[in-house]
Amino acid sequence: MPRSAFSFPSFRKLVAARFLFSISVQMQAVVMGWMVFEIKRDPLYLGLIGLVEAVPAIGLALYAGYLVDRSNPLRVYRNVQRVSFTSALLLFWVSWQGDALSEATKLLCIYGAAFLTGLARGFAAPSMYSLMPQLVPREALAVSSAWLTSAFQVAAISGPAIGGLLFAWGGGRLAFGTELVLLASSQTILFMLHFKPKVNEPREGVSFREDLLSGLKYVWRHELLLSALALDMFAVLFGGATALLPVFASEILSVGPQGLGWLRAAPAVGALVTGVMLIRRPVGRHAGRILLACVAGYGLCIIGFGLSTSFWFSLVLLGLSGALDSVSMIVRGAIVTLSSPDHMRGRIASVNSIFIGSSNELGAFESGVAARLLGTVPAVVFGGAMTLFVVAITGRRAPKLRALDLGKL
Repeated sequence: MPRSAFSFPSFRKLVAARFLFSISVQMQAVVMGWMVFEIKRDPLYLGLIGLVEAVPAIGLALYAGYLVDRSNPLRVYRNVQRVSFTSALLLFWVSWQGDALSEATKLLCIYGAAFLTGLARGFAAPSMYSLMPQLVPREALAVSSAWLTSAFQVAAISGPAIGGLLFAWGGGRLAFGTELVLLASSQTILFMLHFKPKVNEPREGVSFREDLLSGLKYVWRHELLLSALALDMFAVLFGGATALLPVFASEILSVGPQGLGWLRAAPAVGALVTGVMLIRRPVGRHAGRILLACVAGYGLCIIGFGLSTSFWFSLVLLGLSGALDSVSMIVRGAIVTLSSPDHMRGRIASVNSIFIGSSNELGAFESGVAARLLGTVPAVVFGGAMTLFVVAITGRRAPKLRALDLGKL
């Protein structure tokens, strides 16, 4: 069964396009963070990158889901790639101008690029979740989710490391120029993807507002979906330390942009190893208990990372945190895919993207604010402790999640 999803040519092309897109986005994120920290030397400005991305990603998510369900999801995903290309092109221009631009102009352009990235992300998840069930049969959906997650993790490993190395060797011109090539390649693969997606017609007698909010209402009434998404959102919202990695690389671990690239890549290394294992042996029985245990372990790793002053020990802890977080990503992806009616996949995926955007981008902003108020290390330790608290509350309040068996979903 692990081979069944990847045996479909259209699905392989989608995975390849997603991989190239993801690696470029990961490269951009690490270089943007380093550029902003070089200009301001203030963790709050790093957190603002996440906030600027979150505004369009979350604000347009419900409309994105509605649009995907009522139009061609492949066309939407191609437009996502075009917007991301524009974001990378703006950053390449900033790097090309160099000292000819003022610091204020550079920051404005960087945050503008982050806004475009958030705009693209708002439409990316709904279109991907709508495309996948049309490329593989239902019995292969859980494994196809693991394939996509693993491809993302490979990109998340190589992207930050490559971005940090290219920036150290040739500055932003080399890093963002490479990103433009990768995005162009991804778009080329998408145009080689030829199939006719199913488009759902609007229901008669249903208003636009009701149709727009139907995905949100569905998730709110679905205990399993709601508890799984809420667990991930609050755990990563408080426990994410990614936005503060430039501070750790520069001031605590003293490893520079190359070290920052490895720190950004470490969680994905652990996640990739776990993802490959889960492709061969998917989570089935006791999935809910495994999910809760892994999120708790993730919180402990974040606490340990915050207290660490050793670069290599920090890498190990981040790698372990990624391995544990990968279980959460794959199980949550399987829950969303298997629990979504075909005619509502885009809208439910958009709600999922709101939860993810809240945890990732708003989590980055929360980390920046907490670091400004508490200090970098106390902010990370506090976030890890809050993750443990969230797990305890969710485990107590969500019996269906505790008893989850993906094989029976």
